[in-house]
Amino acid sequence: MTEAVLPVLWTEQQRNAEMKALRCFCFCVCSLLLLKVSAGFRDLRRPENVSVDSLNTRYVLRWDWPHETAANQTVTFTAQYLREFRSRKASNEKYWTSVCVNVLEHRCDFTGAIHYKISFLLRVWANTSQQSSGWVQISFCPDEHAALGPPSSLKLSSVKGDLEIIITDPLSSTNQSMKTLLNDRLSYRIQYWRRSEEPQKAKDLETKNNLVMLTELDRQTWYCVRVQSRDGSHKKSSVFSDTHCTRTEGQMPYWQIFLYFLISLLLSFLLVLLNFCFYKMITLLKNTFCPAIQLPDHIQELWLSDSEKPQLLAPESPETVCELLVMGIR
Repeated sequence: MTEAVLPVLWTEQQRNAEMKALRCFCFCVCSLLLLKVSAGFRDLRRPENVSVDSLNTRYVLRWDWPHETAANQTVTFTAQYLREFRSRKASNEKYWTSVCVNVLEHRCDFTGAIHYKISFLLRVWANTSQQSSGWVQISFCPDEHAALGPPSSLKLSSVKGDLEIIITDPLSSTNQSMKTLLNDRLSYRIQYWRRSEEPQKAKDLETKNNLVMLTELDRQTWYCVRVQSRDGSHKKSSVFSDTHCTRTEGQMPYWQIFLYFLISLLLSFLLVLLNFCFYKMITLLKNTFCPAIQLPDHIQELWLSDSEKPQLLAPESPETVCELLVMGIR
């Protein structure tokens, strides 16, 4: 009885081994076919120079694709994002979210799709009706990588000889203050200088306040101000805002009044001296070329040429001219 059961068990085990071998063979063949098919579809060149243009909470993914394709094929692009912590999972393809699908432009606007304080992976690929490229992927964290904008507005006003500066925070894409995202990290660098001087000689002032008063300024003097936003945590600085200029109020210092008086007095003296010299020069020229006193006649004759001197006879008749004079006597 036992001897009859053993061949049956051996036959069943052999059949299972053959089925496993057949399954492995089929799997290998299918894998090779899939690799060949994917290799045929993925021979399109990848996008190049992938980067993010960012300002505050506005993010635009840009890329270049300078390659050539067949005349009857149109290249489109698809861009996606994924939270970076999900990339550690083995099966993360289902978590990728598409923002732009089959677009012709070399850009994709991610504004509003990703959060400011979270790290993301952004990727883009090119595809046609018959081909597709591989993905090009970059890492992007807005809090670290996004550029910080300058103050959205700046107002200057003179208050009793001082300058009052009102700074409006840079704004997000939803017109909210960036201070809500940066908290206490947002600060401002204020530069101010006399308008008659160069900006390189400006004085600096660091502050976190939106209302700043500049004191110890000269009265009745024009000052210029510009402001830069700063994030101390990530050492980010914006470009400077537009330059605004205004003049301080208050009474002018006595020394400055006296200085202006001396300058005006000197200018007046120079003007009078210039007029006097001009008058003397005109008089001299007039007396030289148009004298008011004439020389006597006998002196002027000395200056005349022989042809201009008065003569009794005409110079062209050297012979004596006589005429018969008949006089009647009664």
